Amino acid sequence: MITKSKRQKKKRYKEGFIFQLIFYLLILFLIGFLGISLFKISEKRTELAEKIESFKKEIQILEDEKQRLETGISQTEKESYWEEKAREQGYVKEGENPVVVIPPAEVQKEGSVSSQGFSEMLLEKIKDLLARVIQW
Repeated sequence: MITKSKRQKKKRYKEGFIFQLIFYLLILFLIGFLGISLFKISEKRTELAEKIESFKKEIQILEDEKQRLETGISQTEKESYWEEKAREQGYVKEGENPVVVIPPAEVQKEGSVSSQGFSEMLLEKIKDLLARVIQW
């Protein structure tokens, strides 16, 4: 009978050890799973925080653009704005004499074109003169 009780004690000990081992492995797995999940959540949180910052900057840019456009709309409602736009296109009021002002850049271009024309003309005359001399 002694042998039976020792076997039963050993059997109970083995069953208890296996149960404890499975329990500890299950707890270890659960801790690992929760740790990995926490790490992924942390990464996602930082990514979303960066997106929020970029959206805030974009909102600020769009609000500035909206303000600029609203200012433009309020200017277009004024009579003086439309009169200025019409004058830019060359319209004049009755009784006014139009005045055309040539910008300095265009004046310089015209001068350079005439000087190029003069040098080309002079070169042509020299070529003609040399051709006559050679033909003689």
